[in-house]
Amino acid sequence: MLPAGLKARLVAIVGPLGCLDRPEDLALYEYDAGVDKGRPDIVVFPRATSDVAAIAGIAREFRVPVVARGAGTGLSGGAIPAEGGILVAFARMNRVLEIDLENERAVVQPGVVNLDITLAVEGRGYFFAPDPSSQRACTIGGNVAENAGGPHTLAYGVTTNHVLGMEFVLPDGSVVETGGKEPDLPGYDLTGLLTGSEGVMALVTKATVRLMRKPEAVKTALAIYDSNEDAGRTVTEITARGVTPVAIEMLDGVMLRMVEEATGAGYPMDASAVLLIELEGLAETVEEQAEQVREACLACGAREFRVARTAQERDLLWQGRKNAFGAVGRVSPSCYVQDGVVPRTKIAPTLRFIGETAARHGLVISNIFHAGDGNMHPIILFDARKPGDLEKAKAAGEEILTYCIEAGGSITGEHGVGMEKNGMMAKLFTPETLDMIRRLKLLFDPENRMNPGKMLPTGRGCMEIRRPPAPAPAS
Repeated sequence: MLPAGLKARLVAIVGPLGCLDRPEDLALYEYDAGVDKGRPDIVVFPRATSDVAAIAGIAREFRVPVVARGAGTGLSGGAIPAEGGILVAFARMNRVLEIDLENERAVVQPGVVNLDITLAVEGRGYFFAPDPSSQRACTIGGNVAENAGGPHTLAYGVTTNHVLGMEFVLPDGSVVETGGKEPDLPGYDLTGLLTGSEGVMALVTKATVRLMRKPEAVKTALAIYDSNEDAGRTVTEITARGVTPVAIEMLDGVMLRMVEEATGAGYPMDASAVLLIELEGLAETVEEQAEQVREACLACGAREFRVARTAQERDLLWQGRKNAFGAVGRVSPSCYVQDGVVPRTKIAPTLRFIGETAARHGLVISNIFHAGDGNMHPIILFDARKPGDLEKAKAAGEEILTYCIEAGGSITGEHGVGMEKNGMMAKLFTPETLDMIRRLKLLFDPENRMNPGKMLPTGRGCMEIRRPPAPAPAS
């Protein structure tokens, strides 16, 4: 329920067409690509940093929560208003403000779609490296909030490796700048701190990102296996040979069949697993590494090793990978995507555990993931219309993430903690570490109004919204 007078104040900033509060409109903003929901009280569409600062100031005055939202493609509930309040949708702050190819930099607003940065510069031989599977829809603000990765993380790193500076608005409406085009400014690395902070400290209104030159040569290969575990062992074998591909993606049999039926990408329907492997660099180096990768795959039991002969074949293989989640929708009414990380040497036993978990719960679980850095994405198929099915899927997901922790890994590699996994943070961190994270959050947001209910465990005495006493009436 909005406090009296709040809507009018917001309309004064963004205009009547910049606010939504009808139930049928709000319903469109109560979910993301995950399984949780939470409805905002009002949605506002700022056009400039000054609008965001004014919105934050009003939210502080009325003591209501504030949540940022980009394209809503997140998978951990990061953009869901768990406790209502104001949802700040950045769809209208979608401009590329500056392209500086001499310094290999770009300055963008948070609503810019990830792929649009590459499209703006690829004609001049550059690209933006972080490439989540949702890159045709997801926005830079969300990528920064969740520290998004993508298939090419193995060589290029995640979003934090490509964000050099930002402008952000604090909960009191203050506008702050940190970092910039320079590679190493003095002072604390607030850019690094806020990248991956999931919107619980500030609202990012501008980002300075790194651009990279396109490589001289690219080679994409498909290794085909009759065993999941052989495919998992191959990843370790490739790195043991001193080769670092820009991407090693794995699809198990369940997933590759769904993808092939949907896209016709050329994946073999009878295989148990495939590895999609990409190499980039100088032409001579790529040729030499391709032969080493072929030998590693065959040594680990690959029955076939194919190299894409044309750009069209390469694009088709990647089309299959990047449209995988859409392919799942043709087969299952609902799915629950997990995001655990394990050391590369633990991929094979983790796949075995996922299979055992599926059998134990009577579920179908498919796997498609960034094998090069051990970022597992088991996709749990279920029917939300069946009583108990969602709870069963969540239980299976928690068991898998617990196994990832025990294997020396983490509960997230790129999707974030959000409201989906905050209850598991105590399994990953000590109470002392969680308290330090909590105190750092409250340093930025002492009233805990910025995206409350995310990342850290909740509950009374933990991270409930802190409402300061109302000012005393004037005498």
